[in-house]
Amino acid sequence: MTTSSPRTTLIARTTLAAALVACLLGIDHPAVAADLAQLDKLTPSGAEKEGSKDGTIPAWQGAEPPLPGWEWGKLRRDYWKHKDEKPLFTIDASNVDKYAGKLSAGQVAMVKQRKGYRMDVYPSHRTCGVPDFVAGNTRKNLGTARLNDDGWSLKEATVPGYPFPIPSTGVEAMWNAKMRYRGVGIDFKNLIVAVSPRRGSSEWIRAGTEQTLYFPWGAKGSNQLSSFPPVEFYTYFAYVSPTALAGQALAITQYLNQAENETFYYFPGQRRVRRMPTYSHDAPQIGMENQYTLDEPNVFNGALDRFDWKLVGKKEMYVPYNAFGAYDFQARFEDVARDDFIVQSHRRYELHRVWVIEATVKAGMRHSTPKRTVYLDEDSWAPVLMDDFDGQSSLVKMREGFLVPVYETGTCDVMAMVQNNLAEGRYVVDSHAIGAGKDIRWVTEASGPRMRSSFYTADNLRTISER
Repeated sequence: MTTSSPRTTLIARTTLAAALVACLLGIDHPAVAADLAQLDKLTPSGAEKEGSKDGTIPAWQGAEPPLPGWEWGKLRRDYWKHKDEKPLFTIDASNVDKYAGKLSAGQVAMVKQRKGYRMDVYPSHRTCGVPDFVAGNTRKNLGTARLNDDGWSLKEATVPGYPFPIPSTGVEAMWNAKMRYRGVGIDFKNLIVAVSPRRGSSEWIRAGTEQTLYFPWGAKGSNQLSSFPPVEFYTYFAYVSPTALAGQALAITQYLNQAENETFYYFPGQRRVRRMPTYSHDAPQIGMENQYTLDEPNVFNGALDRFDWKLVGKKEMYVPYNAFGAYDFQARFEDVARDDFIVQSHRRYELHRVWVIEATVKAGMRHSTPKRTVYLDEDSWAPVLMDDFDGQSSLVKMREGFLVPVYETGTCDVMAMVQNNLAEGRYVVDSHAIGAGKDIRWVTEASGPRMRSSFYTADNLRTISER
């Protein structure tokens, strides 16, 4: 007499459930079963469990909790067990060519162009986990998550979960990045958005802001995306300084299935809210001297419609990882943000596997940077690096997203980022906690007015802005 192990029984039941769902949706069951079997060999997010052959990238062990005593308001770095590590080596102008095969074109250019710029490389730690409900929803998405007929927008998925844990196209990989679990919202009580000085000047653009992001589909549990309004996220953003920008505020609805977002902008001088019908994609952000467009925050932001997204494959690269220095809200902005770059003490690099996606502007479309390469962390799908090229294929910008484990959600995320304008020698720093005096808060339970869609309307924007 033979008996099945609990794991074998579980796999059989999961495969049967997948078969029933596939039958109802008219999906090829053998393909779903094959994907389930493949996912069993991977992490819950679809990453390789094994480390690299030389051992420099470790095997995945799941989320790494903070040391005892952490709560929101305390520095995250102080409760990371590897906080006292020393760099393994440094990449600088003297040896960058030796490591160029594991760097992006933009990273190499930064080291060569910016005097004194270096990259300290630390031991690699795969600290990104996946909550059980996200793992379960991700399995349900095999064979059931779907794009719309336009080929770029998302129609259906079980959320919160990665829609395409075994992606076959660049668009699918990008939707994994856009739908990564971040709780129901992210709240910034105090934030600095800054642009470094022009060449020959010492004058910064430095704006104090507050911001909230709300993901209606991010509530714990298991729901169909189609049961929510077709919204990727809502955001509220308000300037508190300098005087030229103070009082300006905007509410944005970023849709899952529309190329243009819905933006309402409050101008205090006019005491009115205006709808901004084309404030998206590569439109310059107001007040940033054409250094920052609407689709550049968070490494990449906005609709996927203007590009063809090619999934190139995976690559080992030195990327910002466990970069707690970017979330050091006790640090002084002036000590960290120098005229040419963020100081190395607040950047950390590790060797990790990343998905490589090449974006090329579609025929008949236009964009200020018609070629892009984006790199997504394999464990979290968060974008950690992106290079932008102009119409002559010349490198113009490089963005780095500073990934950290998020203790509230049990995942990793990227909020803090730096964009380097290689053509002009300037850079943008955004969503850092540096200089804020308060930490960023990831919200996992919806409560309060900002965790409701009604907060992001034109009427409400006018009401809260005129107080």
